[in-house]
Amino acid sequence: MNRLHATKDFWLGALRADGPALLDAVGECGPDPAVPGCPDWTVADLTHHVTEVLHRIRIAVARGVTDRPDDVPALPQGDWNETLDHLRRELTGTIETLDALDPDFPAWNWAPQPKRASFWHRRVAHEISVHRWDAESAVGRATPIETKLATDGVSEVLDTWLPAGRRGGPTDLHGVVHLVGTDAGQEWFVRLRGAGIALLDTGTILDTDDHHPRAKATGSVSDLQLALMGRKRADQLALTGDPRLFQALRTG
Repeated sequence: MNRLHATKDFWLGALRADGPALLDAVGECGPDPAVPGCPDWTVADLTHHVTEVLHRIRIAVARGVTDRPDDVPALPQGDWNETLDHLRRELTGTIETLDALDPDFPAWNWAPQPKRASFWHRRVAHEISVHRWDAESAVGRATPIETKLATDGVSEVLDTWLPAGRRGGPTDLHGVVHLVGTDAGQEWFVRLRGAGIALLDTGTILDTDDHHPRAKATGSVSDLQLALMGRKRADQLALTGDPRLFQALRTG
């Protein structure tokens, strides 16, 4: 795998771009349309979800401790104009909070990773970019996730979501999945071992005598990330081999 070394400034830059785009999309389509990538959600549900996620993160990340935070009471739901205003204020507050924190500032997270604020610089950028795509899909004008951000988004699924046990696909398969991001010159190799996974550094360490099933998924990094996050179908990628292996990587 070719690792992308993104930074706090990069993630905050992405957040500052996708946050207003998310607001524009939900404001344009109103509360009632369905969100294609989120079954049973309306745009109002999506907006409230994002607002609550940002509210919880903003409170938890600034504590300066690594223990799990207490549950935060649910935010009240008002009319649509109040809902949009709440989202606007939480986006602004979250950006200000994250901008003020050094990446090494102690902060709890839910993954088997160092408990530092940099986790949340990255996580919030991807949370908003994917939900921006969701909102634009509800409007009917979804644009891809920016290439460098989507490249890091694929890596986040593989190095954060899956090791944390947040898999939405089958957990009883064994084999190797090869992901190829055609527009970014990036590729990833993942070995499935039932409930366990291993992210491999290069294809050269694959044993040619290993006869476990294999799969290869090829597409833009935006499409790869959105498929891994459950927003696009696997058949919207160029997929060869055992399709169940790719399904085993899905999360979100």
